[in-house]
Amino acid sequence: MCHCHFTCVSSVLFAELLYLTLIPSHDTDQGSWREADGDQETKLKETGANDRQQEIARNQYERIGSDVTMQCGSLDNDASVSWKVNGTDVKAQHRLEGPRLTLNEVDLGHNGLYSCFQNPHGERRDTIYLHIGTPPLEPTVICRSNTYPKGFYCSWHQLHTTYIPTTFEVDVQHNHRSLEVQKDPDHKNRCRVRFPEVFSSFPYKVNVTAVNALGKAYTTIVFEESSIVKPDPPERVTATPIRFNARRLEVSWQSPATWPDIDNFPLKYFLRYRPLIREQWQHVEISDSTFHTITDAYAGKEYIIQVAAKDTEIGTWSDWSVAVHATPWIEDPLPITSTTEVDFPTETKTSPIPSSNAPQKAEPPVGRAARLLTFFSPLLLGMLLLFM
Repeated sequence: MCHCHFTCVSSVLFAELLYLTLIPSHDTDQGSWREADGDQETKLKETGANDRQQEIARNQYERIGSDVTMQCGSLDNDASVSWKVNGTDVKAQHRLEGPRLTLNEVDLGHNGLYSCFQNPHGERRDTIYLHIGTPPLEPTVICRSNTYPKGFYCSWHQLHTTYIPTTFEVDVQHNHRSLEVQKDPDHKNRCRVRFPEVFSSFPYKVNVTAVNALGKAYTTIVFEESSIVKPDPPERVTATPIRFNARRLEVSWQSPATWPDIDNFPLKYFLRYRPLIREQWQHVEISDSTFHTITDAYAGKEYIIQVAAKDTEIGTWSDWSVAVHATPWIEDPLPITSTTEVDFPTETKTSPIPSSNAPQKAEPPVGRAARLLTFFSPLLLGMLLLFM
């Protein structure tokens, strides 16, 4: 059975869990194609005295939560050694038994470069790069044909991070034979497969196995050709108001560029639209056309519009296109101008002088007679003196 291996690390080295590398691996990306690290395969070496003399680190992979024991090279059980991690003393909870260092219940904080030195002269005897992680779970796998009838793709991902390099093996079977699997040039965790025939009644079987130094897990799915056909969304959707039509919008779009043969495998479309002021969508299904005129829009209200596509006979609807916004035509308001001027007659009125708020000093209430008497009183007094 033919497999497509998206890995460059040999299964023998994975089984041993220990191998040598000139550059310690820090790759924790679950979706990486191991082909990208292909030059590292030539750097893998078997354990040997010459390598230890060159102080090449051995990689050791262990599970989170386990007790980990590291052996200082091939020293005897009664050898006395000291250990350092990343150049400093080991401070994590541990125990020493001759040339062995045991770490208790390791976690990600125990990752690092461990070196052992033989006492009493402190000669370096071994270097181990410790990687803490988890074995993979069954990957989630989906397959879809957005280029029908040319082929389909399958993609996968891990539901949790393993923290150590994880690779994938993909095998596709149809009618009791293996199909060629090609790496997708634009997406990681994805491969492409050409349909060996169109309108086949035989099911397809896809197996994806996740592998790392701590274990492996696989997922197998089986499907019919027609069930995975799903175009990409329509492209370049536009919505334009129609002049002098306050309730119409002209909507147009293009079929997805990835759909290879629109003439022999036509698409139908599903249009949905609604004003922003409402939550309920209105729907229209359109066949053999890439435009539609909305005739029942609310005047002056902004609309949101999307389109989906589907093969006319098989498969499922695409995802919705990118939403576009448009507002029906609105008549420009006429400017307000004055055509006649009216002169209103003005009437002059004397406005009363407002009283002051400041308090005023009151005059004594003196009448006209009293004022005259006050004026002539000196004359009367002189006349009286003359007659006396």
